[in-house]
Amino acid sequence: EVDQKLQILKKKLGEGDFGALEEIRQTVLQLRAPSQLVQELKTKMLTSGMPWPGDEGEQRWEQAWTAIKKVWASKWNERAYFSTRKVKLDHDYLCMAVLVQEVINADYAFVIHTTNPSSGDTSEIYAEVVKGLGETLVGAYPGRALSFVCKKNNLNSPQVLGYPSKPIGLFIRRSIIFRSDSNGEDLEGYAGAGLYDSVPMDKEEKVVVDYSSDPLINDGKFQQAILSSIAGAGNAIEELYGSPQDIEGVIRDGKVYVVQTRPQM
Repeated sequence: EVDQKLQILKKKLGEGDFGALEEIRQTVLQLRAPSQLVQELKTKMLTSGMPWPGDEGEQRWEQAWTAIKKVWASKWNERAYFSTRKVKLDHDYLCMAVLVQEVINADYAFVIHTTNPSSGDTSEIYAEVVKGLGETLVGAYPGRALSFVCKKNNLNSPQVLGYPSKPIGLFIRRSIIFRSDSNGEDLEGYAGAGLYDSVPMDKEEKVVVDYSSDPLINDGKFQQAILSSIAGAGNAIEELYGSPQDIEGVIRDGKVYVVQTRPQM
């Protein structure tokens, strides 16, 4: 039934009825999970060391399944759909996968550019750091992040460029996020990154943060250790892939966790 309804709505969309986009998204949310898919997902998550939502009860699994469907449904959000039309890309060519990741309740989050984007200096890493999860760094949250540069031949000597002023940090319990991973992010002439939704099972908690009392600001040795470890991770990933990288990650208890990397544009 869901498949038949989707085909009818996609036909309406092709005829120029853009109101069908919302109807398609709502229809995708009516999908039921095949038992084979559930078992395969459970096996993969457990063997990867991730918690299985179903172990916490049926309601938690339904939360997870709804989040997965919301990622799929985001293929038909207005911004993404009209972006494909603008570049004359067949929307049906886009395929949406769901990347399952454990959410680490980060002490800090960072973004690294392994070539300084301001100067184009390939010998210098540029990075930004915030308290909590990275959404305050990559999203439309007010204030500045801590920014620094570091020479690749001297990774133990990061140089702070600017101090943070972001008033809000985001924190979360141990959880799972379902991230969009479409082939649109790799298509020539179409900047698909950021157009589709990533959906966490649980909502983040907004916390007013005080950087003045944070060791990242007032403890020189701690700051040097954290920033050097971030720069070192960026340098290692660039060497691994052989090209400049745009990297996102977090710090938890002094350990670096890389969330994703892509070629730096």
